[in-house]
Amino acid sequence: MRIDLTGKPIVITGAGTGIGRATALACARAGMPIVLGGRRLDKLQQVQQEIESTGGKAHAVQMDVTSTDDCDRCVQETIETFGSIYAVYANAGYGIEKSIVDTSDADFRAIFETNFWGTMHIMRPALAHMLKQRTGHVLLCSSAIGKIGVPYYGAYCATKAAQSIVGRAMRHELRSSGVHVTTVHPVLTKTDFAVVAQQLSNVDSRKADQMPNSLKQSPERIANATVRALHSPRTEVWTSLPTRWLFGLFNASPRIADIALDRFAMPKKK
Repeated sequence: MRIDLTGKPIVITGAGTGIGRATALACARAGMPIVLGGRRLDKLQQVQQEIESTGGKAHAVQMDVTSTDDCDRCVQETIETFGSIYAVYANAGYGIEKSIVDTSDADFRAIFETNFWGTMHIMRPALAHMLKQRTGHVLLCSSAIGKIGVPYYGAYCATKAAQSIVGRAMRHELRSSGVHVTTVHPVLTKTDFAVVAQQLSNVDSRKADQMPNSLKQSPERIANATVRALHSPRTEVWTSLPTRWLFGLFNASPRIADIALDRFAMPKKK
């Protein structure tokens, strides 16, 4: 059964750029009122203007997902502005490019605070309202590499694996509640993710931004697939079937995964 999204409000964190921005625009085209959450108000307001210029509804909320107060306020503003909350997309996150040995406790805590706990902080207050109305949709932006451990992105992979496992457990726990749960698993996208990861890690690129654009996907592709999942709820969103099959093989055969990662994911020796 296809769900009509017209008039169903959605909160999107990390909505100012990249996948979050593209998803906000795609959801607005589907008729959803959008609450744009993020730290950079100027970016959020730009997206808001784009949505409103085409007749859509949007509301920008400057917030930090590491703050439970900010997340509670974002959900409350959603209800005050649009009357209810139908969906929440926990999309805010970042990566770092360091070996596990070089990743400090502070690095680990910081990335988990944003990527994992930020997900929990926005999801919990939104979910409380969804359970009362017995309808809703929780979307968690994990990653394709949340299914494996990529060298030099181990901390990031760990946060994405945690999101994926939480989503999987919640799907069963909420099965009779009327609330759907979907995890989204993007492959490498044409965003500034890799550049920011390298800047935060103070390293030169090892691999991500050296890949040709032909092997990267646009944020719009991820966004359109996510909207399809809102229309027709599913457990996971993948936009690369070969990657999904390959990573399934990697999980079934860790030895094959080791060979592939050693060959393609490790930095070349000079």
